[in-house]
Amino acid sequence: MSGRYYEEWTVGDVIAHPIRRTVTETDNLLITALTHNPQPLHLDAEYAADTEFGRIVVNGTFTFALMVGLTVGETTLGTLVANLGYDAVKMPRPVFVGDTLRAESQVISLRASESRPKAGIVTFSHHAINQRDEVVCTCTRTALVQRRPQ
Repeated sequence: MSGRYYEEWTVGDVIAHPIRRTVTETDNLLITALTHNPQPLHLDAEYAADTEFGRIVVNGTFTFALMVGLTVGETTLGTLVANLGYDAVKMPRPVFVGDTLRAESQVISLRASESRPKAGIVTFSHHAINQRDEVVCTCTRTALVQRRPQ
């Protein structure tokens, strides 16, 4: 797996990323502890049992990070200069321990970099989808990627 150079992208390109990942209790506990997030919905099974979800909901920052990570191999691995921004992050459905997530990406815009002649800007729309084919997270990622070497 390898990322693509700027010239290899076309607006409308769609990628169904091959790597999937089952979310574990350790994933949720670790990200929640590392980020000092005291939300009982992520940490306290008794509390979570009394919510509308009936169980612990996985921390959204993990879901977001996993979604982006699942996309790197086929988008920017080895060609990234910098991520310029993440916009319109949405989480339309909760993620639970035991859910298996996959990702899909689409190129929504391309433009040459004005300040870096050896790079271009690619904007992706990323989607994380669970084993029930429900979209659980979306975002727009803008990346500065290398142009193909001369």
